[in-house]
Amino acid sequence: MPTSAPLSDSDFWQHIDPPGSHVETPEGGHLHAYPATLADGRQLLLPIRERDHGRYALASLIINQASFAVVDALADELANKLREESPDVIVGLPTLGLTLAEATARRLGHARYVPLGTSRKFWYRDELSVPMSSITSPNSQKRLYIDPRMLGLLQDKRVCVIDDVISTGSSMVSALSLLGRTGITPDCLGCAMRQSTLWRQALATASPGLENRVFSAFDTPLLKPLPSGGWLAE
Repeated sequence: MPTSAPLSDSDFWQHIDPPGSHVETPEGGHLHAYPATLADGRQLLLPIRERDHGRYALASLIINQASFAVVDALADELANKLREESPDVIVGLPTLGLTLAEATARRLGHARYVPLGTSRKFWYRDELSVPMSSITSPNSQKRLYIDPRMLGLLQDKRVCVIDDVISTGSSMVSALSLLGRTGITPDCLGCAMRQSTLWRQALATASPGLENRVFSAFDTPLLKPLPSGGWLAE
């Protein structure tokens, strides 16, 4: 099945397809969707979103709009890759990362996880917060908080921070900055999708070496426009 046939927006992220269901690099590029491939060859069709007035595009995943079956498959994939890392605690990034963080923690046999948040509760402390932005909401003015009551769960533990997607790395850098205020450096990072490679430099600057400790269910490339229409993986 080629990726040229458009899907309704509500049809994306609803099922995992068998290996070979979609041509990964069809002649002429991808028109409407990009087929991400899991380790076992199964595929998830993702909508293509234009960026910067069409200068490039990215494959998109909104995990809290995905079917439970897709969330389960992505959490299974990520947990399998993190199992050898033996994290003691999973930390989830808001908002979309919380869905994946909880599901992954369950699969690793954890009884709980530590959610970060952007809503300030009255007992939170300002010094335990940092500014936060993301590629999907660049104009949103948010702060990232950690509940001070959760700090004891992280001290002297192997910590893995999970988000749904890592793209520019800005959200993850905010998490690293926040945890750094408490003396915590994560051992590894996780996500459903590593989107292009723009994030690597941001992580290398924030925490050298951690850019090589990012685990994902799948990867997607930066997509460049073709003169004839469609998008080609860079």
